[in-house]
Amino acid sequence: MSAPAVGTPAPLTEDFVRERLASVHDPEIPNISIIDLGIVERVAVIADRIEVELLPTFVGCPALEVIRDSVTDALAPLGRQTSVEFTWRVPWTSDRISETGRARLAASGFAPPDDPEHVRCPYCRSERVAMDSLFGPTQCRSLFYCRDCRQPFEAFKPI
Repeated sequence: MSAPAVGTPAPLTEDFVRERLASVHDPEIPNISIIDLGIVERVAVIADRIEVELLPTFVGCPALEVIRDSVTDALAPLGRQTSVEFTWRVPWTSDRISETGRARLAASGFAPPDDPEHVRCPYCRSERVAMDSLFGPTQCRSLFYCRDCRQPFEAFKPI
């Protein structure tokens, strides 16, 4: 089998599309990509189009349309019609967040999802934290306070 001619574009693959999606960040936490957040469920590259299925983290998440538009914009340079749909076929759980995603959450001042009894402060790693409110600025986060470094912070709810 001979190599493709110089200047011939390589075939578009699912892996390449997923690499592009790694540049799409969560609008509420710009330090973490939708890939690391684990909401990309399916990518299909078909002859004339790209299909992407995403998993909402919560019903009524206010960021869904922004994420859909960001995915469409990120894939537009590939020159194929893009379909971006949200599905409930598979539930999103906090276990889908990658290790890189968890590290980026902590670096951004968010405690990664854990049992509320085991939440650690993302600033000083102390276990001496108190939940101020089960309800944070979004449905997926709670408010905490560190008793050692005295920093308030948000923690993702485990699902």
